[in-house]
Amino acid sequence: MGVVENLTLFVLAAFVGYEVITKIPATLHTPLISGTNAISGITLIGSVVVAGAGQSTLATVLGFLAVVMATTNVVGGYLVSHRMLRRFRGRED
Repeated sequence: MGVVENLTLFVLAAFVGYEVITKIPATLHTPLISGTNAISGITLIGSVVVAGAGQSTLATVLGFLAVVMATTNVVGGYLVSHRMLRRFRGRED
């Protein structure tokens, strides 16, 4: 695929993803965050493999950036999940 096709696919995927996420009711956000955390964990493992393969400097740098972004996504997802689950608990006296 060429650059134009890849860019078109990326823009369409981003648009569809945004539209799907904004239409989800608040009660489903916590289970969806848990699912996306699992996917981000898989992404994190793949990015560690790419960063550690040492194929080229560019691949290592991009792999490292992917590790940083996936780690941020996983940690942020767990923090948001914890915060949302805390809101559903009753008050402890």
